[in-house]
Amino acid sequence: MKSGLGWAAQLWRLLALLLLSAVVLQLVFALRIGLMTLVDPQSTAFQRSEAWRLLTEQGRILWSQDWVADDRLSNHLKRAVIASEDAGFADHSGVEWDAIEKAWERNQRAEERAARAARRQPERAPQPKIVGGSTITQQLAKNLLLSGERTVLRKAQELVLTLMLETLLDKPRILEIYLNNVEWGEGVFGAQAAARHYFRVDAARLSPLQAARLAVMLPAPKRFEKRPGSAYVAGRAATIVARTDPGSEPVMTLSAKHGVLVRSYHVRAKFRPMGNGPVVAMA
Repeated sequence: MKSGLGWAAQLWRLLALLLLSAVVLQLVFALRIGLMTLVDPQSTAFQRSEAWRLLTEQGRILWSQDWVADDRLSNHLKRAVIASEDAGFADHSGVEWDAIEKAWERNQRAEERAARAARRQPERAPQPKIVGGSTITQQLAKNLLLSGERTVLRKAQELVLTLMLETLLDKPRILEIYLNNVEWGEGVFGAQAAARHYFRVDAARLSPLQAARLAVMLPAPKRFEKRPGSAYVAGRAATIVARTDPGSEPVMTLSAKHGVLVRSYHVRAKFRPMGNGPVVAMA
């Protein structure tokens, strides 16, 4: 009997220790996020993992990143990224449950199609195309502080961090940190590095179409880096430019809240080679 009580006591102590560790971890996360109201984060968990990957695979780290303040980030880029990645950014509290549900349903259908194709041709079984329903804040939470593994526990931690970000930081600061740290190609991080890499301009001077092209790249930057002039990038960018016209209500809402001016514009674009990469010239 005493032996049984001893085991029960040890189990309770272990559970209490695990609970205390979880609470301390959340407090550490909250402290780090709170400091971001004043201090720009020097790197993210995703960037550190990418740096290690580049070092182990290539033996060197080719890296481009340069933090710029919010007032040096093109308003065209802010509007384009929001229109492309998270149209409800101004209004939601960090999570769009409807978007997550729709993404889950689409992923289920994709997995079913892949399973049927695998049964027909096992030797050429395709991988299902998995889509996400993450908001800008969720993407920032994941890239900033978490690993890239796909587990229920990591997703739960991402949701907690998302709520912390939305509680402790305002929307402009969340967007500023996101745009300065998001990946835009192999070793290319942040809007300033992306603007210089693709267009040879500063982030503050991005045109509407240049900003839209960068926004299109965000779901798969390494893939689009190899084909920046593809028909998909051009077509999707044109759609984003149209959506960020004054007739676009979600972007207008954010603009009114955060002082981003909206104006109508008509643009044409053409590619011309320059240096080591493609440059989009506005005409």
